[in-house]
Amino acid sequence: MNRDKYITPLSTRYVSSEMNANFGDNKKFSTWRQLWTWLAEAEMELGLDFKQSQIDQMKANIHNIDYEMAAAEEKARRHDVMAHVHTFGAAAPDAAAIIHTGATSCFVGDNADCIILRDGLDILIPKLATVISRMSDFALEYKNLPTLGFTHLQPAQITTVGKRSCLWTQDLLSDLENLKNVRDGIRFRGVKGTTGTQASFLELFNGDHDKVEGLDEKLAELAGFKRKVYKICGQTYPRKQDAHIINALGELAASAHKICTDIRLLASMKEIEEPFEKSQIGSSAMPYKRNPMRSERCCGLARHLMSLPAAALNTVATQWMERTLDDSAVRRLYLPEALLTADAILILLQNITEGLVVYPKVINKHLMQELPFMASENLLMAFVKSGGNRQDGHERIRVLSQEAGAQVKQEGKENDLLDRIRKDDTFKAVHDKLDSIMDPKQYVGRAPEQVENFIKSEVKPAIANFELGNGKAELTV
Repeated sequence: MNRDKYITPLSTRYVSSEMNANFGDNKKFSTWRQLWTWLAEAEMELGLDFKQSQIDQMKANIHNIDYEMAAAEEKARRHDVMAHVHTFGAAAPDAAAIIHTGATSCFVGDNADCIILRDGLDILIPKLATVISRMSDFALEYKNLPTLGFTHLQPAQITTVGKRSCLWTQDLLSDLENLKNVRDGIRFRGVKGTTGTQASFLELFNGDHDKVEGLDEKLAELAGFKRKVYKICGQTYPRKQDAHIINALGELAASAHKICTDIRLLASMKEIEEPFEKSQIGSSAMPYKRNPMRSERCCGLARHLMSLPAAALNTVATQWMERTLDDSAVRRLYLPEALLTADAILILLQNITEGLVVYPKVINKHLMQELPFMASENLLMAFVKSGGNRQDGHERIRVLSQEAGAQVKQEGKENDLLDRIRKDDTFKAVHDKLDSIMDPKQYVGRAPEQVENFIKSEVKPAIANFELGNGKAELTV
């Protein structure tokens, strides 16, 4: 490894080998050669005077790429596509004269991007389905465990740990649907020529429009985009296609950020922790710490991914007339980085959801600090049912609550409202009902049933047709 050369940490630290390979030089340039081969083959079938031996020589050299020659050619010609045309021609000399016939640079550049983006989404979508599966398992396991629910980050009403995780899962289900839709909506650019008019191909086929349309359709089918080819485009395929994909990935990043932020907050309360390995160091200075580094990393990566839709949308907005080339450099950055970052996020999310640690006693402790206040209305109703005067009971609970609140806020002591009520003769008739009134499970509403119904009716059908990952998600660092 050249230690004096910058290499993105996305590829060296965070992402899977399959996603790395999807954006590697071998995939890109072999796809270019495959496109040139398909083009020549289809042109021959439609009547151009090419030889099968030329096609066969191209097929035999799709992966035989001389990168040193390509680099030298590009340095001399200042054109990456033409550099690879000449490099391919050197590997398949009998076919050198027919490579790239009628095409522009965007024939290989854009069509390869369509293929690579589609294949990248095919890597991501099953990973997202696996994360959803793991999270739904967690939700079912803890569907009945009461926990404080928060609004404004202040204790509100009681929910369950499983119900809260269903909020996370529901966001990811939305992302799954979005990504499936954009993946299925990807269209092939096909053969369109310099400004999208197909003039060069019309000339090749002596004005035969049917053959030009047939060439477009044939190439789309060979590339796996049957009946999904742009009928209208300029020199490039519409950059809105990139924006659709990156916006969907940005939404996934927002979901991941929210999930991992919640986990970080819960970890600070010592209620839930992400996996923490036996020899893991939480802090260089404080050996006792168990920092939520996976969730923090996920938030950091998500922040980067959430910034990329702006670049894609700016590219859409600035494509002058039939196209301009200021999209080239920025797309080299945000297209791979969007999918690489999403891949890293999903690896982290799977790792986290497979190893979440829950501390029920801590959760219950925090719950019981607030429950006496939350249960005051139920206590009041029981008091009235036992023959008490509601207004008298309300006033007495108000006074006792203020006294207990002062103990908590001013003295730093535990919430002793329940003890105060037990000692108050006003509530003597309901003293024997206090334990049931203070049972947290009485306050979770339909949370357990909601979890079961949600997973049965929405989660399971959404992921039923995916091949889910069987192994654990391992982090490289």
